[in-house]
Amino acid sequence: MSSSAPTPSRVRRLPVAGPLRLGRPSDIWFKPALSVVAAVAPPSLLLVALGRLDLAAYTMAGSLCALYAHNRPYAARAKVLAWVVLGMLGGLAVALVAASLTRNAVVLVTVGALLAAVQKAVCDATRVGPPAHVVLTFVSSASLFVPQTLGQVPGHLALAAAAGAWAWLVGMAPAPLRPHGPERRATARVLDAAAAYAETAHGGDGSPGARSAAYAAVHAAWQTLLAAGNRPSATRRALERLVVRAEVALAAPADADPARLRAWARAVRGTGRVPRAGDLRREDDGPLGERDELLGVAAGRATAPGPLRTRLGPLAPVAVRTALGCALAGCASLALGADRPYWALVTAASLYQANITLTWSRTVQRVVGSLVGVLLFAAVAPVAQLGPLALVLSILACNFGAEALIGRNYWLGSVCVTPLALLVTELPGYQPTGELVADRVVDTLVGALAGFAAAVAVTDRRAGRRVERALAAVGRAREHAARLAAGPESAPAALEAARRGLAAAVVDLRAAADAAAGEWWQRALPQERVVLAEQAAHRTLAATVRRQGLLPDPGTSTHTHTEDASP
Repeated sequence: MSSSAPTPSRVRRLPVAGPLRLGRPSDIWFKPALSVVAAVAPPSLLLVALGRLDLAAYTMAGSLCALYAHNRPYAARAKVLAWVVLGMLGGLAVALVAASLTRNAVVLVTVGALLAAVQKAVCDATRVGPPAHVVLTFVSSASLFVPQTLGQVPGHLALAAAAGAWAWLVGMAPAPLRPHGPERRATARVLDAAAAYAETAHGGDGSPGARSAAYAAVHAAWQTLLAAGNRPSATRRALERLVVRAEVALAAPADADPARLRAWARAVRGTGRVPRAGDLRREDDGPLGERDELLGVAAGRATAPGPLRTRLGPLAPVAVRTALGCALAGCASLALGADRPYWALVTAASLYQANITLTWSRTVQRVVGSLVGVLLFAAVAPVAQLGPLALVLSILACNFGAEALIGRNYWLGSVCVTPLALLVTELPGYQPTGELVADRVVDTLVGALAGFAAAVAVTDRRAGRRVERALAAVGRAREHAARLAAGPESAPAALEAARRGLAAAVVDLRAAADAAAGEWWQRALPQERVVLAEQAAHRTLAATVRRQGLLPDPGTSTHTHTEDASP
């Protein structure tokens, strides 16, 4: 296949039922759900007591920042949440100033589309999320169509900043109780993923999908552990040893014990002492001590990420899609006489994923969730209109429901997000329910059609080139790791860093291949080369693990070695 001339790929059939299947809930679904309630409730209830619920839209902008960074270690979470709050304030400031300077709806839609594109690109480049750019876009787009004067802008920004500071405190509140909670969860996911792959390997050659998922979990766990700071505690070192054990299980799944891996995962998720993985031994040097084992971790901490501008470059197509789709959606909504074109704009902004196939799936989910959500709003509206307190309680319930359900499927979360957005429009004053429902249905359909049309029109023609670059990166990383593994005097830190670099390159290759596979109008992808590169990389990873002494060499079958190799 790789030797044949590439040919244009056919347009793929787009699924309809598949995107609506429910998955398992996130293991921390309750954390963002409870956090957003804790962040929204005090400012909103205070405004109810003061009789100024019309200002709640600004405090809610800051409160919604509590949705972010729940998978980050607390040292990193503090920084990420601060940047999210600042980003929210920046977008809100641009929107409020624009709203105060002009009432030209086309100009405001254009500003909203450009803001959405910037927010999408920056969130993707920095991997901030979930919920990534969607919440920021909702805040800035809605604010564009709220009448303002320049004199009001500082006060409204101050309200949002105060609520954002409270959201920061809510996000950091669990730190004293479970200081290593995010690292524990990431480690538990790795152990579960390694166990799942080992189970498939016991019955045959192992599932490629399970193996890719396990390596992705390993990569994510190391990213979490490395983001935790440069002062590793005893708990973090124990977690790092467990991640190493998961890597050992991936290198030799037939020798792994899935039951033990799952038992470790259950223990790590708890609040007790992190279980010890047991001694890792070299064949010739005795115990593989903590120093050698963690040298690679130190090397990883010393490696800074690439500059932001280089990470933004590959995101140009999706940024153009976002700007064009949002502008088309907003203008089409205006042409139909809508009073709130930002609903169509936000609908379009929420669609864009890594490729067109995934964007279509998100379009189906958004439309179905929104249509069901307007029915829920019609049922909730009579209760919410009983008074300001009832309105705030309804908003809190929708916030909780959205975060509790969205992990199972995006459309299920949208069922609660839609009435939440409609209820927010009633904060300045109650509006006819039928009119709101009709407008939201029309804007959802307009936004979905315009957004997906922009995705089809703006193709990512560089997706294939990114696969080629990822293949080359895997080749270089594999050669480097193999050379170090074969060298008799390779330094432990260099060997560990090479192994970690190769694992990260394999994860990036799979992500690039998956993204390109769902993109239209591309030349045929080198699927055979991708598969062969992954297989060769996995063999090199296993050889590197053996060279480090974490596994016995092939052919050794003494009871001691088998016992040491099995986690």
